[in-house]
Amino acid sequence: MSNPQQLRYSKEHEWLSAADDGVSTVGITEHAANALGDVVFVQLPEVGDTVSAGETCGELESTKSVSDLYSPVSGEVTEVNEDVVNDPALVNSAPFEGGWLFKVRVAEEPADLLSAAEYDAFVAG
Repeated sequence: MSNPQQLRYSKEHEWLSAADDGVSTVGITEHAANALGDVVFVQLPEVGDTVSAGETCGELESTKSVSDLYSPVSGEVTEVNEDVVNDPALVNSAPFEGGWLFKVRVAEEPADLLSAAEYDAFVAG
């Protein structure tokens, strides 16, 4: 499993892209997608919602369980991935590409986000 080097990661298994004009993309890692199993339903925050770092902002339902989705940063949701809402399997098949979840205008980024190497070490235990 290879986590993209340019992303940062939370200990709740979300990834965050570098900000483009203050807006970052959020998704879940391949590790999380594999642990969930086949994702069958995605509940995302609404455009305009304010999310807080480390707080629940949605749900991912799989054939195994229902898991909370956490925001890795604080800010305002600017876009949600309707493709994932309509085809939740994208979270499993392309967690770092087409399976992204939402975009957020970052107001505050916590200091505890991990690099790809730090995240790899974290999931390795």
